[in-house]
Amino acid sequence: MSSFEDLRIVDNFYQTSLFFPMPTVIISTLCEDGTTTLGPYSLVQPYYVAGKDFYAMLLSCRNSSNTAQNILRNGKCAISFIDDKKSTFKEAVKLSWPGDKPSEKMPRCKFKLEKSLIEEQTGEVRPMVLTDAIEVIECTWVRELDGADKDVAGELNGYEPPYHDFNGITSKFGAHFILKIDKILMKKKYSDAIIRGVKASDFPPLPVDYGYRDSKNFWYHRKTNMRAELLQMRQASLESVRYAADRVDDKVKFTDDALKTVLGVPRVFLPLVLKGCVAWAKENNVTLIDAEHMKIINDKRAEEKKKKK
Repeated sequence: MSSFEDLRIVDNFYQTSLFFPMPTVIISTLCEDGTTTLGPYSLVQPYYVAGKDFYAMLLSCRNSSNTAQNILRNGKCAISFIDDKKSTFKEAVKLSWPGDKPSEKMPRCKFKLEKSLIEEQTGEVRPMVLTDAIEVIECTWVRELDGADKDVAGELNGYEPPYHDFNGITSKFGAHFILKIDKILMKKKYSDAIIRGVKASDFPPLPVDYGYRDSKNFWYHRKTNMRAELLQMRQASLESVRYAADRVDDKVKFTDDALKTVLGVPRVFLPLVLKGCVAWAKENNVTLIDAEHMKIINDKRAEEKKKKK
């Protein structure tokens, strides 16, 4: 006999049929008049994380929302990650009432905004970002995927079919947006931690929410103590890694000391890692990759460190 109860699956199942932890972010978009409006969201997650020409996030939302309509119109948004202070979360909830127009809610909004870094660098008009955000992802909607480039703004009472499968208008009242990551911004305290190696005390105070569960409250919890669990390391033999490395490229080769640095890489990821090393070598006119080269390659923030020198 099962030890579980069978819950009915209904609309908004992630809130009504599950305890589902989610991030809390503020998404900024551009209105028709060029001003920035804000909306709180939780249904946002990484989408393309590797193996593509670009990286992407996925946003799910009502297609009549200010956010969706603005993305349909101009394709730009910024995802700001807020801190877990009670006052910050309260301000986010204030922005969440469906149907509020930007002209009604933004004058009451206490979040401070600043110009997009992309706009500062290129002059391209972009949504403003939250000054006090811990990190921000500036994005552009990939409207050509799934034939969504024909979707237009303007329908606030539900879209008629046909619908797309995964991008653009996906149901009468729903939309999904595949958002290309143009730039990741982060406050220096936390970017420094990523570059040097993260400790438990370095994790930012990001809230986790459980959605609009009871028609009265948004529930969330603040960051608590972070705990680390050591990975189970399984090392391949040098001979097996050498076998794989010798077949990656006919010109770029590896020393034994270089290959010893990747003995702990899971077998399934080894070809990808070796190909990345070869690509770096060709860009830098290296034909024999040694241990020193591997240190440079393995520094996932080598460019940021160069800028700090």
